[in-house]
Amino acid sequence: LYVDSDHAGDKLTRRSRTGFFIYLNSALVAWMSRKQATIETSVFGAEFVAMKQAMEAVRGLRYKLRMMGVPISGPTYIYGDNMSVIHNTQRPESTLKKKSNSICYHVIRESVAMGESLTGHIRTDDNIADLNTKVLYGRKRKKFVSAVLYDIYDDW
Repeated sequence: LYVDSDHAGDKLTRRSRTGFFIYLNSALVAWMSRKQATIETSVFGAEFVAMKQAMEAVRGLRYKLRMMGVPISGPTYIYGDNMSVIHNTQRPESTLKKKSNSICYHVIRESVAMGESLTGHIRTDDNIADLNTKVLYGRKRKKFVSAVLYDIYDDW
């Protein structure tokens, strides 16, 4: 799972955008790009909301797979590019003052504590979820589109 947000990217409402890609055995099975329902005052908050939304989608997918008889073993790996968010999800003693951030934190933290997911950092230049949050140009766009669509730019 690759997740990202574009803090206050909407010029009119200043709402952030959540984007993520969910992979199952190296195959892309779900993706989303959507404006967040709340206006976040920090990049930290927007990234936490994005991670919570992505985690909720993964929980739903894991549930559906179990209902179809597909065994689920091991955690879901969640990769984000915000070091503060990753660090806070891995520390049970973190305390957040803003209620909405705190709720997002506890959803992710509970998932990590149960062994349902693990969070990890990925460099911004390697986070393909940027495709769902920002307008990309040049090499970065080509690199990410090729990763999602299996090298459509290759000349045969």
